[in-house]
Amino acid sequence: MKINMSVTNVEYSLKESDSIVSKTDLKGMITYINEDFLRVSGFTREELIGASHNIVRHPDMPPEAFADMWKTLKENRPWTGMVKNRCKNGDFYWVLANVTPYYENAQLAGYMSMRSKPSREQINAADAAYRLFQKDNPGNLKIQDGKIVKSIFLAKFNPSKRLTIKSRLINVIGLLSVLMMIIGGLGLQGMSKAQ
Repeated sequence: MKINMSVTNVEYSLKESDSIVSKTDLKGMITYINEDFLRVSGFTREELIGASHNIVRHPDMPPEAFADMWKTLKENRPWTGMVKNRCKNGDFYWVLANVTPYYENAQLAGYMSMRSKPSREQINAADAAYRLFQKDNPGNLKIQDGKIVKSIFLAKFNPSKRLTIKSRLINVIGLLSVLMMIIGGLGLQGMSKAQ
């Protein structure tokens, strides 16, 4: 993983109207950027197009966040999470990143990222949690689908978490059918004893 070490403690605060957009190919190489991306990051178009998107990666970002992002994207699902990025001059900025696969001619072509200004509460929460990951001491925290969540031991053994919605509905309908048969059977048994 690339570590961009030239950093300052100066935060660049996004405007409410900022909407940072970029596209990458399947390997994370930048193919498109908008003007807000150029203005906020401080990089030139020539420095960004064709470069790996991790050119703006801040060293305070835990590798677990990007591992989670790539896992989610490889499952063909969108990812939303807090990201601390690095400007060219070493300053940093926080974004709420929404990354999704995009298609051209029915083929997966790459990934599109739209980033906006997060609230100060979102920044503070992410910063505190990411510091724990960086210190290798996240406790029971994990990053799942871009969110920082508490890991529950029993959740690892939950067989339904891998099921599709259709499979879950079939299971619920099957369970309800079995319960109806049991209740019907008990009712019939009660009626026969009453006679």
